[in-house]
Amino acid sequence: MNIIWLGHSGFRIEIADQVLLVDPWLTGNPMFPEDRRAEAIAGATHILVSHGHGDHAGDAVALARELSVPLVGIYDLMSHWEASEGVSVIGFNKGGTVALGAVAVTMVNAVHSSSLGSEAGPIYAGGEAGFMIRGEGRTIYFSGDTAISADMAWMGEFFQPDIGILSAGGHFTMDMKAAAFAARKFFDFEMVIPCHYRTFPLLAQDAQELVDGLPGVTVIEPQVLEPIRA
Repeated sequence: MNIIWLGHSGFRIEIADQVLLVDPWLTGNPMFPEDRRAEAIAGATHILVSHGHGDHAGDAVALARELSVPLVGIYDLMSHWEASEGVSVIGFNKGGTVALGAVAVTMVNAVHSSSLGSEAGPIYAGGEAGFMIRGEGRTIYFSGDTAISADMAWMGEFFQPDIGILSAGGHFTMDMKAAAFAARKFFDFEMVIPCHYRTFPLLAQDAQELVDGLPGVTVIEPQVLEPIRA
């Protein structure tokens, strides 16, 4: 399995027989090298979208068209894109699980907001979510944009994820200290990868607080397009 950061909250996850692009915001992402775009998206089988904000969903429809692959996410947003954009989608909801080849993806709760921008202001986009991604005998918890929530208790106990990809940049999501607290209290991760940081000055620029808060856990500060072997 390879977990490859695309900057901000975007990931390429090569797992079992799938290549998943998760929240792949590439256009306008200051962390992403545009000249490596083809490499980042090659062979993708599905595009997972956690919520509608532009720094997560901004490239989703265009990539789905370009790659001829389905968008996967919350039913309301997927149905909207299917009707308005004519793209292939797999819409489901929190608590639901979809089989993507040999990979199972369960949608779980997140605590944030979700909307699409328009000239008239924000448009409801079906709610925010995270994902439990299971394959190769491993479970990845992709938190999406979220605060600490009590739901993390049952999610950790029920799914027992060994890898956490956690939003941790602060201001819009958990910060590093909060992410470390959540990881300690609710989960038993072997590996934690922070995201939603370093992109803008408003966000955390390093993960040292997360490292310090998780002794005994492998915390990996990802580098864009450098595979993390899991």
